[in-house]
Formats: sequence, C-alpha cells, structure tokens
Amino acid sequence: MTAAPSTRPAETRPVLREMSFLDRWLPVWILVAMAAGLLLGRFVPALGAALESVTIGQVSLPIAVGLLVMMYPVLAKVRYDETARVTGDRRLMALSLLLNWVVGPAVMFTLGWLLLPDLPEYRTGLIIVGLARCIAMVLIWNDLACGDREAAAVLVAVNSVFQVLAFGLLGWFYLQVLPAWLGLPTTSAEFSVGAIVVSVLVFLGIPLLAGFLTRVLGERAKGRQWYEERFLPKIGPWALYGLLFTIVVLFALQGDAITSQPWDVARIALPLLCYFAVMFALGMLGSRAAGLDYARSTTVAFTAAGNNFELAIAVAIGTFGVTSGQALAGVVGPLIEVPVLVALVYVSVWLGPRLFRGDPTVPTR
Repeated sequence: MTAAPSTRPAETRPVLREMSFLDRWLPVWILVAMAAGLLLGRFVPALGAALESVTIGQVSLPIAVGLLVMMYPVLAKVRYDETARVTGDRRLMALSLLLNWVVGPAVMFTLGWLLLPDLPEYRTGLIIVGLARCIAMVLIWNDLACGDREAAAVLVAVNSVFQVLAFGLLGWFYLQVLPAWLGLPTTSAEFSVGAIVVSVLVFLGIPLLAGFLTRVLGERAKGRQWYEERFLPKIGPWALYGLLFTIVVLFALQGDAITSQPWDVARIALPLLCYFAVMFALGMLGSRAAGLDYARSTTVAFTAAGNNFELAIAVAIGTFGVTSGQALAGVVGPLIEVPVLVALVYVSVWLGPRLFRGDPTVPTR
C-alpha cells in the first residue's frame, strides 16, 4: 500500500498483500480500540478522572504521550533535505491553504447551520472543530494512503503556524461577524492563544524535532541505506501502537458522554460525515485538476479533511466547560473522523489507478 513520493523514482516498498498483520487489519484494530475505550469510560467511571489528573495545557497527559509516540516514527521517515521541492510547488501550497483556511471553515459553518439549526451548542462546537486544522493524525492517514511524506510534513507545519495566527480571528468571524451579517444568532467566545500555542508546540514541535534529529544523526552515523532499510522498519510499528493507544484513552475519557447521549451523537455525526466526504473529494479532485500527481493529491486531500481534535476539545472545554454541548461536539469529532478517514485511505488506493493513470506515484495493491 505504498508508493514513492513525488519526483522520486519508484522504491521497493510493501504492497497490500505484503503488509504486516497489524497493518492489514488496521480498521479492525481501530474499531476494537474505540469499543474498548467506550466500554472503559462507561463502566469504569473513575478511570476518566485518573486519566485527566495530569494534563499538558488542557489535554490529558496519556493522550499527549500517545500522540507523540504515534507521530515520531512518521516524522522520522521524512526526508527533510527534500522539503524545498514542496515549498517551491505553488499549486500545492496555494491549494492547501485555500482548502484549509477558506473552504474548510466555510463548509463546516454551512453544514452546522443547515443540519443543526436548533442546537446552538453543538453547532458552535462543530464550527470550532472546522477551525482546528489537522497537525497530528493526518500524518498516519497520509502515510497509509501513500501520500507524499515531505509534502505532508510541510503542510502540517504551515497549518500549525496559521493555527496560532488565525484561529482566534476566524473564530470571531464565524461565531459573531458572519452570523450577524446573515441575521443569525451570534455566539460570544474567547479563545486562549496559550492553549493553541501549547497544542502546536507539544503535538507538532516535539515529534518534529525528534524526527528531524533522528534522521540527521542516523544518516550521519550509519548512512541513508542503513537508516531506511534497518532502522525505520524497527520503529515504524510504533506509530500504529501510539494511534491505537490514543484512541483507547480518548474514548475512555469521553465514553460516558458519548454512550449516554446516542441521539445527540447521531445529530452531531451527520454534518461531520458530510464534512469529511466533501473536503476529501474537493482535495483529491481539486488537486488532480490542478495537475498534481497522486501522492501530492492524496496529501492535500487528507490535510484538508482532517482536523486537530486535540485543540478543538481543549478550546471547547476551556471556553464553554467540560460538560458543555460544545465539548461533546468536539469529542464526537474523532469518533467519526477516525473510522471515516481510515475508510478514505482505502478509497484513495482504489481511486489512484482510476484517476491518475500512468502516474508512477500510484500505489499497487
């Protein structure tokens, strides 16, 4: 299920039938992890308080640890000496910025008002989710779908910078200014810049620095061939271990809230499903129309569809309270996002040969 990144000759990398047992059955493990977390949260109420007893910013320490373990192997795979070719691709950069910071928030705002007109708390929570652009799990989905690793690293870094600079401004625009223009009720909210900065520094800065140093020092000591053929295969599975651990902890923290309000969860899930499908389709088809290859189109699609649920939950809890409807909407985000984006990994691999005929970056199954 892998292919060479853009502008590089094809590499010998595993195809679907040669994937490890863990990789091959990943959707099953994710569903099991989600179910385990929900059951733990529902039937072991004290577990949530224990997991939240230590936090980084407003995010549980176990979740933070899981995310760091998940992201480090992926960022250690990035060839940082090739990121210049990504920043020089104006089509890629412009399309990604447009989808992430103009189209994405607008789509979520529209879906929120169309599908949740009678539920202002949930609607506000969804809008906050739409403003929090993905800087973490997207690296896993992109890698599984054979996207361009270097492009993903650059776009995630760009999103993190924009998140610090634009999150509060966009929140003010979509919760107060635009609704007022349209004659709709407004929502007053103050976002903590500190929470956003902590989220970016912890969930991107630490694993990015660790991955970069590992790549540079590893290649300097043993060479690129040893690093990519011997070292990376040893640390690679830890990305999925971290992913599964994070899912279990996340759903254990919120299991009671999710299972005790199934109808509300269903109402929140509908616009989220629409959002992920619309953003992924716009990213993939828009990139193809712009002349990008499969690897870069996949990266644009996943970075546009994914969201930074850690930040969205932290902001919703910090602004509206842990028991608020806004917080529940943030929690439902990954409940829907994780299985949907895993499914979109397989959609990407299936679509590749059909949309990008003759493209050397298309993966073989």
